[in-house]
Amino acid sequence: MKLDRYLLELKREFGLPVLLCGDLNCAHQEIDIHNPKSNKGSPGFSLEERREFQLMLDSGFVDSFRHLHPDAVQYSYFSNFARSRERGVGWRIDYVLVSDPSIIQGAAILGEYFGSDHVPVLLDF
Repeated sequence: MKLDRYLLELKREFGLPVLLCGDLNCAHQEIDIHNPKSNKGSPGFSLEERREFQLMLDSGFVDSFRHLHPDAVQYSYFSNFARSRERGVGWRIDYVLVSDPSIIQGAAILGEYFGSDHVPVLLDF
């Protein structure tokens, strides 16, 4: 069973919104990656991965951050090489997808936190 079908089945079975959160290793749109042209076809930005991500959205899930911030250029992952974070060269690959967008009160990428090559993402619901 595909993940989206499984999560929608959970929603039906329990009657509650479903959240999928974490490092999904896919920059969904060009806005979600610093240099989309040179990264086309790269792992995490291949057409196949982006299509599968879109299928999750088409099944009814909503990208909480993009829902509230359609044009924001913010990243949740920065390579440890070449001062990527300092230069703002990153990818947005950490998500909170929700089955019911009405629960979204706020969403943010907390770029001020250090300690990992990823930064926390936040959903207020």
